[in-house]
Amino acid sequence: MALRFRNVDASPEDDVRTWPHEALVTAVDRGLVPDWRPIFDEIRRSPWGPVARRVERYLAYREPDGVGTLFSLAVERARRDREREDRAEVASRIRAAVARSGLTNAEFAALIGTSASRLSTYVNGKVTPSAAMLVRIEHISVAHLLHSSHV
Repeated sequence: MALRFRNVDASPEDDVRTWPHEALVTAVDRGLVPDWRPIFDEIRRSPWGPVARRVERYLAYREPDGVGTLFSLAVERARRDREREDRAEVASRIRAAVARSGLTNAEFAALIGTSASRLSTYVNGKVTPSAAMLVRIEHISVAHLLHSSHV
């Protein structure tokens, strides 16, 4: 039986981001796996976005069951995956900054005020630098590139 929304101005075929709260609740409570697909897709696309937050809020007061656990796990996994992607992006930006500078890792580390071993943890993605350190890394990279091109 196809999922239907009653008493709301929405259809299951609409973009899940436009569904009112009651439609989201109906899909979670009465839907089947195919009906949940747009919700899961949106949670993966935007793990901290409005749909993920609305699902979380609903699950906070909904009676716990397997469906609630499934949605909770979907949110947790999407966030964990996105954080891993973000860490990989930061590591890539740091590798690019060091390469752009033309310096060795040890020389670059000294310019940004850290050790070569700490820089290595940033480059490999094992540690994510603070926002201030990332800005410093990118500034030093650009500044050194500009300085070396004028010499």
